[in-house]
Amino acid sequence: MPGSTETTNPTTQSSTLVVGATGISGTAICELLTNRGEHVGGLSRRQPSVPRVAHVAADLLDRESLAAALTELRPTAVHLTAWVRQPTEAENIQVNAGIVRDVLAALGPAGSVRHVALMTGLKHYLGPFESYGQGDVPETPFREEQPRLSSPNFYYAQEDELFAAAERYGFSWSVHRSHTIVGHAVGNAMNMSLTLAVQATLCRELDLPFVFPGSAQQWNGLTDVTDASLVAEQMVWAAETPGAANQAFNIVNGDVFRWRWMWPRLAEHFGVEPEGFDGEPRPLEQQMAGREDDWRHIAERHGLVEPDIGRVASWWHTDGDLGREIECVTDMGKSRKFGFLGYRSSLDSLLAQFARYQRERLIP
Repeated sequence: MPGSTETTNPTTQSSTLVVGATGISGTAICELLTNRGEHVGGLSRRQPSVPRVAHVAADLLDRESLAAALTELRPTAVHLTAWVRQPTEAENIQVNAGIVRDVLAALGPAGSVRHVALMTGLKHYLGPFESYGQGDVPETPFREEQPRLSSPNFYYAQEDELFAAAERYGFSWSVHRSHTIVGHAVGNAMNMSLTLAVQATLCRELDLPFVFPGSAQQWNGLTDVTDASLVAEQMVWAAETPGAANQAFNIVNGDVFRWRWMWPRLAEHFGVEPEGFDGEPRPLEQQMAGREDDWRHIAERHGLVEPDIGRVASWWHTDGDLGREIECVTDMGKSRKFGFLGYRSSLDSLLAQFARYQRERLIP
């Protein structure tokens, strides 16, 4: 039944373990695999929302908790989609590389794991939050063979832990570098589509213009995004395709657009008045400051399931994506050469997510 969770012991039933099963990409992987009838274990602190996923309860920041939760699991494939934001990049490296190291140290010795897929992102090319888009940023479109930047980056540290564990335990690996994710997850720090849906809802309910928050570059320049279901397809494809082993792949929808084209179409969907870039960025953290009570009243009036605006909107992250002063376009040629031909229309991706949020009463 919808919302139920598989109660079978994941030790014997789960051929795949999804680390970060309640996140935006982890949820999509769980949905893809369970829809195929496969047994999936979902590692997270909270119960996964996807039916038929065997919950593996653990705290990723507690090595003993991880070891206890994973010691008897025997998955053949592992999908690493979780990260925990820290105040500095040094702490990001310590914590997030540690998650990869500790998960694989707990699973590797049993010898069941055949492939580990790690999800990272375009900060591989752009640098960490502390030095985002500064210094010698690679030429666009971003390609997988471009060398690492000189600045410390937790994605690099995660990759290094993955490579070391693969050599130690004898499994193959893949790395998946997404752009801005469009998908479904509540309480996720990187969900642009739900953030924009909440912004548009507030604008409609309060009779405000739907103001683009970002930079002139993002308004006028070409860009792309990544549908979470496409990330899931590529990560599962890599785990099941021997010829794709031990490779890093970019993953974006495959189309490009300009926000000056996209923004009016999103506004039309929500029935609000669009307002584009006008001289300088107008960040959502400023536009939407103090709207907590407004959202709570909207949720009560429309019977929404989440009255806490902090659980449905991540203003800071969408400001970061849309406020960039550099072009961000991603090449998918390598993935296609290796046989992955998945594609999404970015407008269709966003509209489909908005419709799902309405069905699930996240927005009116």
